[in-house]
Amino acid sequence: MKSIFTLLLLFSLSVLSQKNNKYDTFFEKGNGNQSATYEETIKYYKLLANDFPTIKVQEAGMTDSGFPLHIVVFNPDKEFDFKKITTTKAVILINNGIHAGEPDGIDASMQLYRDLALGKIKAPKNTVLVCIPVYNIGGALNRNSTSRANQNGPEEYGFRGNARNYDLNRDFIKSDTKNTKSFVEIFHLTNPDVFIDNHVSNGSDYQYKLTYIMTQHNKLGTALGNFLNEEMMPAIVNDLQKKKIESTPYVNTFSDTPDKGFGQFFESPRFATGYTSLFNTIGFVVETHMLKNYSDRVKVTYEYMRSAIDFTDTNYQKIKLLRVQNEAQYLPNKKYTIKWELDTTKKTTIPFLGFEASYKKSEATTGNRLFYDRTKPYKKEVPYIKEFKAVKEIEIPRYYIIPQGFWPVIDLLKHNGISIKPIKKDTIITVERYRIADFKTTPNAYEGHYLHRNTNVKSTIEKVSFRKGDFLITTQQKGIKYLLETLEPEGVDSFFNWNFFDTLLQQKEGYSDYVFEDTAAQLLKDNPNLKSEFEALKAKDPAFNKNPEAQLDWIYKHSDYYEKAHLNYPVYRIL
Repeated sequence: MKSIFTLLLLFSLSVLSQKNNKYDTFFEKGNGNQSATYEETIKYYKLLANDFPTIKVQEAGMTDSGFPLHIVVFNPDKEFDFKKITTTKAVILINNGIHAGEPDGIDASMQLYRDLALGKIKAPKNTVLVCIPVYNIGGALNRNSTSRANQNGPEEYGFRGNARNYDLNRDFIKSDTKNTKSFVEIFHLTNPDVFIDNHVSNGSDYQYKLTYIMTQHNKLGTALGNFLNEEMMPAIVNDLQKKKIESTPYVNTFSDTPDKGFGQFFESPRFATGYTSLFNTIGFVVETHMLKNYSDRVKVTYEYMRSAIDFTDTNYQKIKLLRVQNEAQYLPNKKYTIKWELDTTKKTTIPFLGFEASYKKSEATTGNRLFYDRTKPYKKEVPYIKEFKAVKEIEIPRYYIIPQGFWPVIDLLKHNGISIKPIKKDTIITVERYRIADFKTTPNAYEGHYLHRNTNVKSTIEKVSFRKGDFLITTQQKGIKYLLETLEPEGVDSFFNWNFFDTLLQQKEGYSDYVFEDTAAQLLKDNPNLKSEFEALKAKDPAFNKNPEAQLDWIYKHSDYYEKAHLNYPVYRIL
């Protein structure tokens, strides 16, 4: 009898073991230094969705690779209609593999979903998880073992560029790729309260396995920003410490060593969390340390997500309320900051776990090389700046007007959920109009563009004729921050700076000098004020006085012959 019982017990344990092995991830089946391929990842999630009704996998738009994005939803209530979900629960959106050579989140998320489905860890009651298993599919298919030269594992990984060699973490405003257009649809479908983007860092050496970027709190807005800075981020850090995981803000140093101090990374809207913050979503970037072994990096990524989930689940009502309050801060006639910089007057210190650094003779070159001595760990206070200050503000208008011919911009606005209305009849409206006064352009291509920067404008109040079908856009809508960041040309990631309006920088008409000479002389004769201004400029500027070509061009540009479109920004403001 005893032997029969023993056999039954062994049989039961064997069946249980087989069931558990069924859900081992590719990472777990390997040696701890291997990462799942794109195909293996999707296959694994479909296995979970087939066996557990709390998980659903669905396609969610195309990518440049020709393969669709997927989203994987975990909801203990088995409800997958986001119109219903977002009214009662918080949503966390997790993005993996935006840089496919940084696959830590890909493998960690599979384990997270499996453990939630099996009940190995406590499932959130008030929070629904949405995961993009592999965002940069084209990069994931381009597997190799060499492109991450400084990274310690896994044995194979994907490539940073996507199928068209775009860095997807620079594409969120300009949306050049199908990946980004699909992400935007996912983002607005799920309307996440919290966003987590999983990465691997590249830079200094230090003791931490995990660093993080939180959405810059000054930029996020006071209601959400103060909560994130004073409550949520400290709580996540403390929870990680209880798990014996030390963490620090992203070590934003490349030319200096960390002991000299560093400042918070500023994610403008071209970056994932910079974009999501425009819609009052709290964002985190997990940056595991490239020099730590892969299995440890996957573990701390897993634990960071758990800590963020636990905090969100406990505070979901407050987070949802603060998102609404945050949006209400941005009203017409109030100020909005479109240029920020680190506030060096608010420098503080933070405890930092590093390694002593020095320089020694290079064995590869004729120079000296930086060297971190891991036999000399330290804990010391280092300078840190996490406060930013406004350096350029604009007054929020009540409306913008965009002529219908600028359909690429109009399409992007619509795609991002912006409500726009066509003007019903030809009309004349008093508007504020910008003229591009100055800008600089990068000499080298950057993510498919020659990006403008240091843009300055001059404004005038004018009466402008608009046609039926031109678009009127109210700023009193959920996407107000998106509107301000994209349509104000001085914004660092404005549509102007991303070359959407470059046609206005080129003159389409001109003049022949010998013909226009007579016209110019007559203009000066007929316009005493113009002649007076012209003579004053010659007297003031010796170089101009000696340059007949510049003088003729000045007269032309101060006449009715000069085309109105040149340097006049074709997006208008109603205050």
